[in-house]
Amino acid sequence: MRASIYEFMKVGIVHFKAFPQVVDGTGPIVETLRVIAEDDFFTAVEVGWIKDIKQRHEAARILKIAHLEVCYACQPAIFSQKLNLNAFDPTERKRAVKQVLNGLKEAYDLGATAVRIPSGKDPGPERREEAKKLLIDSLVQINEYAKEMGDPAITLKIFDRDIDKEALIGHFKDALDIAQTLRPSYPKFGLLADLSHFPLLREKPEEALPLVKDYLMAFHIGNCVMKDRRHPLYGDLQPRFGVEDGEIDTAEVRAFFRLLVDLGLVGPDKRPILSAEVRPLLPGETSELILANAKRVIKEAWALA
Repeated sequence: MRASIYEFMKVGIVHFKAFPQVVDGTGPIVETLRVIAEDDFFTAVEVGWIKDIKQRHEAARILKIAHLEVCYACQPAIFSQKLNLNAFDPTERKRAVKQVLNGLKEAYDLGATAVRIPSGKDPGPERREEAKKLLIDSLVQINEYAKEMGDPAITLKIFDRDIDKEALIGHFKDALDIAQTLRPSYPKFGLLADLSHFPLLREKPEEALPLVKDYLMAFHIGNCVMKDRRHPLYGDLQPRFGVEDGEIDTAEVRAFFRLLVDLGLVGPDKRPILSAEVRPLLPGETSELILANAKRVIKEAWALA
């Protein structure tokens, strides 16, 4: 691709994956965010739970100075507490919704333009449609509250169905049902597709993306290991690109970039956020090495796309 990647998308990084020591909302959040903020390769960053309000406001100050677009991810808070936005138990579902509403307050503090949300667990085919209705109800509450909190875009992230996260959403056809129901009332609601989840879902990007083309608002790129259950990195662990026995490396990222361009999902008139979601997992891997790995893969994949 001869044009600059920045003409087609905003290049982001998922902060709490690159620096997993802050995933629980504590630790050196400001210090690690500063590393990203001082790196002009990235024009966007996705941050998660920041429990301490002083840290949150200091983080917001740094991100504003650095001119980074900010997204807020609810996954750390939701996954760590095993919350479920489509739980059949009303009390359990209420807890999940409340956590996301609290997340919207944090997102507002940070100046976030978008909020990432995962669905809850898939209950199986017998009750899947019922669970989807409950998820829609939860997302309606969230979208309504978002209007009071800076009106960020609400993006539902598509996860695997039966390997790791075991999420209701889930396959792209189910994601389409949710998006078609909500978009007429909430034009800032959309979907996030993650390159690393296609192997886990046993779906192909060239088949799945056109299905939800009108509702895709953001993208992640990452890696996974899924052929061998005995592998220490099996599942949705977001290892670095090119890890041994992994599914995603430069060639797959290149093909994904080419597909996004061909489908008109990225371009000068849209420029969605596309973030790398990778983390240090193996001996010898550091956050700095993982960031360098991701940047090299993105540069080379775009140059060859």
